[in-house]
Amino acid sequence: MSGWTGKALHVDLTTGQSRVEEIPREWFEQYWGGRGLADRYLYDLMDPAIDPLSPDNVLIFATGPLTGTSTPCGARYMVVTKGLLTGAITTSNSGGFFGPELKFAGYDLLILRGKASAPSYLFIYDDRVEVRSAESYWGKTVSETEDGLRRELGIPGLRVACIGPAGEKLVRFACIMNDKHRAAGRSGVGAVMGSKNLKAIAVRGTGSVSIAQPEAFWQAVAAMNAAMADHPGRQSFSEQGTAAVMDLTNAYGALPTRNFQQGQFEYAENLNGTAIRATRLVANKACFACTIACGRVTKLDGGADKYLVNMHPRNWKMAGEGPEYENAWSLGADCGVGDLDAVIKANWLCNDLGMDPISMGATLAAAMELYEKGHLTDEQVDLPLRFGSGEALVRMVEATGYREGFGDMLAEGSKIMSEKLGHPEVFMGVKGQEFPAYEPRGFQGMGVAYATCNRGACHLRAWTPALETQEGVDPHTPEGKGEWVAHEQNRTTAHDATGICLFVGAAGGPLETFVPCYAAATGLPVTLEDALVVGERTWNLERLWNLRAGHSRATDTLPKRLLTEAFTEGPSAGVVVHLEPMLDEYYRTRQWTSDGVPTPEKLSQLGLDSL
Repeated sequence: MSGWTGKALHVDLTTGQSRVEEIPREWFEQYWGGRGLADRYLYDLMDPAIDPLSPDNVLIFATGPLTGTSTPCGARYMVVTKGLLTGAITTSNSGGFFGPELKFAGYDLLILRGKASAPSYLFIYDDRVEVRSAESYWGKTVSETEDGLRRELGIPGLRVACIGPAGEKLVRFACIMNDKHRAAGRSGVGAVMGSKNLKAIAVRGTGSVSIAQPEAFWQAVAAMNAAMADHPGRQSFSEQGTAAVMDLTNAYGALPTRNFQQGQFEYAENLNGTAIRATRLVANKACFACTIACGRVTKLDGGADKYLVNMHPRNWKMAGEGPEYENAWSLGADCGVGDLDAVIKANWLCNDLGMDPISMGATLAAAMELYEKGHLTDEQVDLPLRFGSGEALVRMVEATGYREGFGDMLAEGSKIMSEKLGHPEVFMGVKGQEFPAYEPRGFQGMGVAYATCNRGACHLRAWTPALETQEGVDPHTPEGKGEWVAHEQNRTTAHDATGICLFVGAAGGPLETFVPCYAAATGLPVTLEDALVVGERTWNLERLWNLRAGHSRATDTLPKRLLTEAFTEGPSAGVVVHLEPMLDEYYRTRQWTSDGVPTPEKLSQLGLDSL
């Protein structure tokens, strides 16, 4: 095959046995690869009603047909499973070099089932597949684990995906980390991996990706590179990273601050892309085949002993990666922390312990609100949890990763934590997953985008500021937003099937520019319209999975705060989220019932009626 390897590697961690399966050709044509192909396997292989921590939960690593090619930013892989944080299907995306290496080893998919009897890691070297002991790595951080496996195996070019202590201790928002600083970051995929006693996957591949039409492929890649070369979006990402977005959200009153109690942060300029570049940036960093290099290698300005938690060597690090925009927001503005050093150090700890910084910061912000309102006492917490405390931020990140003290409560995520403490109103999220860094009262469309996202609150399926900051568009009106979100979700879902980084869309390389790359790589004469059908089919398949898992219109909702409480000042003053009309419009656009169930006609149209 071309573009694809055509193979899925199945590993039963309970028995240690593995086998290789030829993937049905029609599934490639229907779902392309990546997220969609993994969704199709998950739908067949497990009951959506099972406990996410059960050995019967299936954990899938999926590459796309353009992963490992020279298409700009062809570095992505997906982790698909039942998320611990949400109980919904989760499709977590990561870059770096691990995905291409899995493809070079000969596999489009790695499908993991069962549970190892003791801490283990999976070693893959082309067709050599072994489950090995990871007893010596259990309890180690991400960086210690990757460095240790590289020393043990001694294989040049080895790539590692692993969990940190947070995944081992089943922190509900634990990540799977690869290349030390890249993350399949949301919904608790790291905890699912930890529940299987799987510490790491070490992979080396000596193969390559076959291209069906080399001349047409190189022409399509050259056209895409040309479109991106001088695009202002690419330049912004390269110069300032994703933190450049902070100026935009703050200006629109859409930068969630102090657990969504405000829409602007008075210290935003301390945390934005300009501040990071001017005061903390060491170098840009790129993933495989990346032409953007939005990654930030940063240093501490205040010295390694600033916010020192303990004497562990990880606390003496002077350089690392991040923060990106979402992390600078969650660990910064959402917690009221304007000290960039505290945010950077907390971000590094999240990476090394293997936790999602979005959920970490948002959960701490909810706890800070409870503390400041007197619902949490000094006897319940390890130190005063006041908004703006850099010391509380750094210390509680570490405590959460190890489930120590009040960190054990934070490790449950803000929904469960707030319910246990008797104040569910401080949870700011959807389907159990915390919001990312966009305030729906500032950008109405983000409200319906969050509410309907299949993996819980997410900004990567439909980023509405792209629409709502255009001239002549009112960001505070609900009109037309449901329809736009439905169509954009189809586009981004098709995008996730290919193995290309989503950032290319904002950097001059939208779906239209790399569908020709896909067509030439695979030899299939596809069009943009074909891609959109793939996206819509995949989105509806995920919806069917979630309905079987117990989700419905009742979970396509937002916290009461966003629906009934308006800001009293700022650009978004007086605005609440008008969710219901947007949700109705969204369902009509998707041809679902008023309860959010795909109609038989829509399922037949998409070829899903026989499932």
